[in-house]
Amino acid sequence: MRVLSAIQPSGVLHLGNYFGSMKPNIDAVGSADSSLYFVVDLHALTTVQDAEALRIFRYDAVVDCLACGLDPEKAILFYQSDVPQHAELSWILSTVTPMGLLERAVSYKDKVEKGIAASVGLFTYPVLMAADILLYQTNVVPVGKDQKQHVEMARDIAIKFNNTFGETFVVPEPQIKADVAVVPGTDGQKMSKSYGNTIPLFGSDAVIKKAIMGIVTDSKGPSEPKDPDTCTVYQIHTLFLSPAEQKILAAEYMSGIAYGDAKKKLLEAYMDYFTPMRAKREELAAKTDFVRDVTREGAKKAGKIAEETLETVYTAVGLR
Repeated sequence: MRVLSAIQPSGVLHLGNYFGSMKPNIDAVGSADSSLYFVVDLHALTTVQDAEALRIFRYDAVVDCLACGLDPEKAILFYQSDVPQHAELSWILSTVTPMGLLERAVSYKDKVEKGIAASVGLFTYPVLMAADILLYQTNVVPVGKDQKQHVEMARDIAIKFNNTFGETFVVPEPQIKADVAVVPGTDGQKMSKSYGNTIPLFGSDAVIKKAIMGIVTDSKGPSEPKDPDTCTVYQIHTLFLSPAEQKILAAEYMSGIAYGDAKKKLLEAYMDYFTPMRAKREELAAKTDFVRDVTREGAKKAGKIAEETLETVYTAVGLR
């Protein structure tokens, strides 16, 4: 079984990235025959068009992955742009992808509504994502609930290609961890850099504290009962707790806890959880040669798999 996952370097990585993608993928590495994890810097160009910012974001994304426990000896870690077959396959897939399929993409509509420029790249984002997945004959793709449609579109594109040119691609399956499928942001919406509602993984103490203490709540007084099911502070806090601990915390909310105190408890849990990773990240950030070697070696390994698939595709469509 081959598992593939990726992360977009379009800003500082946040709690939603970690629980929605990074942690599930890192946990899956040990159980898979082959694991690939890559930084989708080509996708990032749909929202980041500042060259220096992108250089920083993509490097930091790799460092963050390593700090969070991704072992480059067990998983192939690389930059998407270092494997040109991603872009090549994307074009070929675009020739069999129905326009209607892309027009139904919820993510595209949501991003445009949020003010992101409606570029061709943003519209065809699902085709490149399909290429990312199909290029490695991927069996399982761990994703958040919001990305489920994109994996389903990759399945549709794979089936359309296979029906047109013969059995070529493995049809992938999305894997969604239900309890962290969508991590809420500080405003209650899905946590997203696009929405400006994130809590950074490795920001300064002051930045993290400001984000957590700024979580939007209702107007209930300090001693009034709070509904855990609708409280964003509680929903984020549960990410750090066992089921038994969640029940204890829920009881505190229902019996009445001041939102300020609830946020302080969350801040403490956040810092306790990430302190070892923060220390490791500080150490890794200075090892630029090591980080470069990891991604270069990862690109070589990924490139070998990608080239085999692309040759098969070229033969299938008549280019070989």
